[in-house]
Amino acid sequence: MWSVLYYILYSVCFFISLLPFRVLYFLSDLLYFPLYYCIRYRRKIVRKNLTESFPDKVEKEIIGIEKKFYAFFCDYIFETLKLLSISKASLGKRMKFKNVEELDEYVCQGRSCGMYLGHYCNWEWITSLPMHTHEQVVCGQIYHILENKAFERLCLRLRERYGAICIPMGETLRKVIAFRNESKPFIIGFISDQVPLWNSIHYWTNFLNHDTPVFTGTERIAKQTNLVVYYADITRPKRGYYVCEFRRLTDSPTDFPGYEITEMYMRELEKTIIKAPQYWLWTHNRWKRTRENMGNRKI
Repeated sequence: MWSVLYYILYSVCFFISLLPFRVLYFLSDLLYFPLYYCIRYRRKIVRKNLTESFPDKVEKEIIGIEKKFYAFFCDYIFETLKLLSISKASLGKRMKFKNVEELDEYVCQGRSCGMYLGHYCNWEWITSLPMHTHEQVVCGQIYHILENKAFERLCLRLRERYGAICIPMGETLRKVIAFRNESKPFIIGFISDQVPLWNSIHYWTNFLNHDTPVFTGTERIAKQTNLVVYYADITRPKRGYYVCEFRRLTDSPTDFPGYEITEMYMRELEKTIIKAPQYWLWTHNRWKRTRENMGNRKI
């Protein structure tokens, strides 16, 4: 059953991906109106998140950011589907990376790298990084296993097309240790701005005017395996073009006290979002877990 659904889903998405960008963006513009005004996809959550995150902005400014976000979100959908057929040459022109040379230098020294990312700009296009690194480097990304196996299979096909591998979150540490034991240099991306499970909450910080529980697993793994830690700062200079700059947070993770590297990441991500808030994924119910609710669970 899942296989049949996958092939139907893949066929439709692949056909759409064959369309040129100008047509895809025309379709994106068409999708925006019903998504925002008719379906109103998660608009209450988006409005709540924006209003609470930017208390100094008036309603007109909030609505302006909100509309820009939905317009970008439509672009994101079609840009992601385009990964099914876009050539390496075309993607290489549209997705640029800065400071890759520094990563390669560490790899040549036998060091591996951990990459903090957020759900910002088109994070899916970061999977093209293997096109820009040494061939012997394993480029991976952590992902959540999905209940819908057809959709999961499609996502894996999108993300692995350019040489990256996808690692289920529950297998992260085991895979990292296996790469290290096999002397395989690796660069692994961690999208760490999601809501952690209750039993995974160990640290809170102020983020976008919210008391926020954050993932700390990336820092823990970095310290256990001595990773060089980077933050991937993504910008969108114009429609359909992205630049990812790798900023080193530290090459000595064990020198930092608990959660300080996590805090560094959250501050970098916050600065990125404040510069251009329309490119962050505001549809997530990011602040559904609170200290008060956590305290009630323990009673």
